[in-house]
Amino acid sequence: MMRRPTLFLTVGLPCTGKTTAARRIETERAALRLTKDEWVKALYGHENPASAGDVIEGRLIQIGLRALELGNNVVIDYGLWSRNERTALRQAAADRCALVEMRYFELTPAEQRRRRDRRQAEAPHTTWPMSDDELAEWASTIEIPTRAELDGSEPLDDPPAGFSTWDEWREHRWPPSLS
Repeated sequence: MMRRPTLFLTVGLPCTGKTTAARRIETERAALRLTKDEWVKALYGHENPASAGDVIEGRLIQIGLRALELGNNVVIDYGLWSRNERTALRQAAADRCALVEMRYFELTPAEQRRRRDRRQAEAPHTTWPMSDDELAEWASTIEIPTRAELDGSEPLDDPPAGFSTWDEWREHRWPPSLS
């Protein structure tokens, strides 16, 4: 009997420990780690074009879903700030008979800024500048997962209005190419 693969979702704001945890999951659970920032940096260097980010996320998700189909564990390493993003991925994993483990990372704003400053000083090639105002703005937009969402006991929501399936919503949210 084959083991069911697991999709690991890292949820949280920048500088909260998602990539550190994703690297640990990659090693401990033999997971394919898909870290958006590494791809954006490799493709765009010092730039971080908003239009490319969604496409790169979508392409990484396609790779991750295919890896799940092949029986491999996968860790998606980007914020997943919206409940709809997380639900779409939970549904996609379920459609592939995969398990989902969601991990939420949260820090005080002061600790988040301290980590941002340390990263900028020690490894500026791995990140982009982030202002205190941006960190505060992003903190006001994240939809923090509920305890039941995190432990998987919460039923999946229906797709948002205008979308008949989560696959359709996922294609819209993460377009397959730049327009």
